[in-house]
Amino acid sequence: MTRPLDEVWIPLVDEPIGGIVARIQEEHPEIDTLVSTPQRLLAFRTFAYIRVGLVLGQLLLDNDLEPYDGSETWIETLLRDPAHRAEVEREVRAVAEEVAADPAYDGEEQVGPDDHVRERFREFARRRLEA
Repeated sequence: MTRPLDEVWIPLVDEPIGGIVARIQEEHPEIDTLVSTPQRLLAFRTFAYIRVGLVLGQLLLDNDLEPYDGSETWIETLLRDPAHRAEVEREVRAVAEEVAADPAYDGEEQVGPDDHVRERFREFARRRLEA
């Protein structure tokens, strides 16, 4: 029995690591350009979640944190440090670049409209707004 790919993403997206990866992806639109096909996006999210988890785990082991006082999670505490945040961002970008370079995904169609379709829509919207 096979399951649609979307079902695999649901448990991961709701977790803190999924939120971190999504936030970095939103802040760096070049990542979407690199992983703009369904299979690339699935591979990117899967490996980004794993590798970000590993980076955060290593940061937790390497850094002494104040005892938990209920105000924020250990992940939030770590990511307040700009160096730690930058390390996590580098890892997410590295995953995107590696997935984009993988020839196994060549020939796939992009998720969403391409540049030509976007331009046609902009022209349509301009004409509608002028009318």
